Amino acid sequence: MTGHTAGGTGAAAIGKLSRDRPLPVIDHKWADLPDIIVRSIDAPPATAVLSACLGAFGDVPDVVVAGINPGANTGHLVIHSGTVGAALTAAGLDVPAIAVSTRWSTTNEYHWETAAAFAIAAVDWVVRPDAAPRVVNINVPNLPLSEILGVQETELAPHGEVWVASADASSGDLELNVKGRADAAPGTDVAAVSSGYVSVTPLRSVSRASSTGAADAVSAALG
Repeated sequence: MTGHTAGGTGAAAIGKLSRDRPLPVIDHKWADLPDIIVRSIDAPPATAVLSACLGAFGDVPDVVVAGINPGANTGHLVIHSGTVGAALTAAGLDVPAIAVSTRWSTTNEYHWETAAAFAIAAVDWVVRPDAAPRVVNINVPNLPLSEILGVQETELAPHGEVWVASADASSGDLELNVKGRADAAPGTDVAAVSSGYVSVTPLRSVSRASSTGAADAVSAALG
């Protein structure tokens, strides 16, 4: 099985691409993976995934793993997540994907091995051939593996783990006041992670909504 990883910010943006200024590809040595080719590009995660799924780095991957992102990607704020955007980009190109994040640490100490263990455990479900390419968003408490209480399949919280409480540009500069959500609804990804559980939320790549009548409304408005 071939795979690729990506992480960072930028939602599903692919940045500025130009034939006149191709992106340099940098090879790295990774002591823990001496037999694995590790490459990087200076671009958003979705660019790396798009390139890999088009065969830029060799065989098209069987699965994409985006992350591990420091800071949970929960609720409807996943639309602003480079990690989740990379996973959805893969699914749009018929490659199953996992987005994995761990809760933010105020001390900059992270239990990466805990999040990695759950990402690996999700691979078999994601790559099953009985459905369209699957995407799963995994959020992991920043705890040792032995302290994780379990795994819950969750819904997206209405506002995620953080949300913009106010925005003001009257001074000429944009100021965003961001607060943490303290009253997460039961069954949501925020509630699960806050309680010490791993949140697993299957997502769907871009697809047509079920609503109808848009074309008729546009035609009618034009008279």
